Amino acid sequence: MASVDVTATRRATAAAGLRGPAQWDFPLLGVALTLAALGLIAVYSASITVADQRIGDSEYYLQRQSMYLALGVLGGYLVSQARVALWHHLAGFAVLAATALLVLVLVPGLGIEVNGASRWLGAGGFRLQPSELAKLAFLMFVAARLSEADTPELLRERMGVILVSLGIMGGLLLAEPDFGSFVVLAAATGGLLFLYGVRWLYFIALGATGAAALAALAVASPYRLARLTNFLHPWDDPFGAGFQLTQSLIAFGRGGWFGVGLGNSVQKLFYLPEAHTDFLLAVMAEELGLFAVLGVIGLFIFLVVRAFAIARRAALNGDGFAALLAYGLALTLGFQAFVNLGVNMGVLPTKGLTLPLMSYGGTSLVISCVQVALLLRIDHEQRVRRGAAPLGAPAMSSAPRRRRS
Repeated sequence: MASVDVTATRRATAAAGLRGPAQWDFPLLGVALTLAALGLIAVYSASITVADQRIGDSEYYLQRQSMYLALGVLGGYLVSQARVALWHHLAGFAVLAATALLVLVLVPGLGIEVNGASRWLGAGGFRLQPSELAKLAFLMFVAARLSEADTPELLRERMGVILVSLGIMGGLLLAEPDFGSFVVLAAATGGLLFLYGVRWLYFIALGATGAAALAALAVASPYRLARLTNFLHPWDDPFGAGFQLTQSLIAFGRGGWFGVGLGNSVQKLFYLPEAHTDFLLAVMAEELGLFAVLGVIGLFIFLVVRAFAIARRAALNGDGFAALLAYGLALTLGFQAFVNLGVNMGVLPTKGLTLPLMSYGGTSLVISCVQVALLLRIDHEQRVRRGAAPLGAPAMSSAPRRRRS
């Protein structure tokens, strides 16, 4: 077989990534749009009474969620038109910008404090949650640094940079405090290191250190420790520390198999706090029943499995950054959905994490749309790349063979 000019092949595939015909993963796009549409319906149903009582407009949250979804779709479309290599080049700048925003949140007079947590920046009636941007920016940063580590020495250096950066960003998140976002960020980073192929000894040591740090933080803060323990026995204090969880469990119990009917939830009537954000699934369970909840879980499972398949295809094509980024997106979306679902069902401690693509929240919804758009773009480039490669050309891979991905 004649030798293949690798440089020429890379140029051909890069050009194909720019000029190739659109080859989108329509099942993935359809599932994402379905989740977003279900979210709109659920947000309206869960917030109609609260919006009317607080603002005097029962459609207030529906209108804002629709606007956020439109912005998310627009942002996702723009992201889907940019080459993945662009985000590789901008990863360092993105993580610096996200870190700067996390610092601004902590500046008195700039950060908006709600329920004792300063997590937002606001202007003109709109709020920005930098922690959502930070999670995506840090994923790009980790994927970029790991994909450039071609030697063991360089890998150790890049791991040091990643861990120091994680410590800085994690410290800023905990200062807000936003314990949930830090857990998602740390879990996704650990997952990427595992998939990359970090030695088991190092991985176990890092995991043990991280678990010890999280345990120390939980014990040091009484409210965190209460959240970690109260979910085990919420009925011991149903009108105090266990109030949210008991109301959520009541909603699941009332819903049964088929629900009490859309719009007929009782728990959303000022019983279940934050019903249209953190506990949206509980209202869906009460109104639409267990089968609707299982359907939502199935859609998220499809989304995550599809994302892993896209990452695997990129890894086989030798595109390390795209593969690691897709793996990171799959881990982030899947883990955040898992935590939110677990909190609503009472199997995990209460965390202020939204359900991706569904819960009310501007920054969260827009970033979720952008994450799906990145997956679509990665998949598109890998499909075109395979079509552009010369017939019989060997797979190009600059990644060490030991990488699990």
